[in-house]
Amino acid sequence: MASKQELIDKIQTIAKRVYAAKTKDNTLGITPDDVQLDNELFPVLVKFPILKKAITNLLTDQYESFISDIQWVAPRPTTFKIILANEQPFYLIYTERSWIAQVEGKKYYLLNINEEERAAESIARMLRYGSKAEPEKTELGEIPTGGEIPSDETVPETPAPEGEITPSAGEEVPEEVPA
Repeated sequence: MASKQELIDKIQTIAKRVYAAKTKDNTLGITPDDVQLDNELFPVLVKFPILKKAITNLLTDQYESFISDIQWVAPRPTTFKIILANEQPFYLIYTERSWIAQVEGKKYYLLNINEEERAAESIARMLRYGSKAEPEKTELGEIPTGGEIPSDETVPETPAPEGEITPSAGEEVPEEVPA
């Protein structure tokens, strides 16, 4: 019978040999069969292949360059929010007869070729908008809005017309009572 220490030594050497062989052969832990070069950028398209066909009809096979995300937003009617590279969204709605593209609030029924072309033109127009512009900040770091005056400037007081009494800060003005 082997002693306890001999068994520990045998197990350690076998473990080192097996571990060394695994790390030499496969450093990432994946096999070449696991790697697929045609992985889909948008997982929703794997689940809904007819959506991919609708998108390629509107944007060509190079749609991946122009779309940043595809979200499934409603189950019935099945609605997808397609977010373009410039953060502008449009919607594709699946119906029994055809797809409906809702671009900038206008609906295009993609069964009709003329409307499909108009939808593609509208999406191209949206792509020309570019990315959303950030509002410019003032020196104080505040974003100016219409009609507001930055806080470091004082507003000159206008004098009251003659004969009118203006209240001081904290005073209430009594209402006139007709005689």
